[in-house]
Amino acid sequence: GRVEGQEPRGNALAVKASVPLAEMFGYATDVRSNTQGRASYTMQFDRYEEVPGNIAQDIVEHRTGEPVGAGA
Repeated sequence: GRVEGQEPRGNALAVKASVPLAEMFGYATDVRSNTQGRASYTMQFDRYEEVPGNIAQDIVEHRTGEPVGAGA
C-alpha cells in the first residue's frame, strides 16, 4: 500500500492510505497488537485496479491447481 497523507486529530494521528484488499487481511490484529489496543481503523472501497500479471498468474494457479499455460 501507499500512505497518501496524515493529519493530527486531537492527541491522535489520522493516516490516509491506499492498500490492496488482499493486504488488509490480519490488519486489525496487527494494528491492535502494535498499539496496545489503542488504535482503530476504517476501510472504504475506492476502486478496482488490474492485477499485475505475476500476481494474476499466482491466483489462477492457486485456484486451478495447474501452472498457467500448461496443457490445453
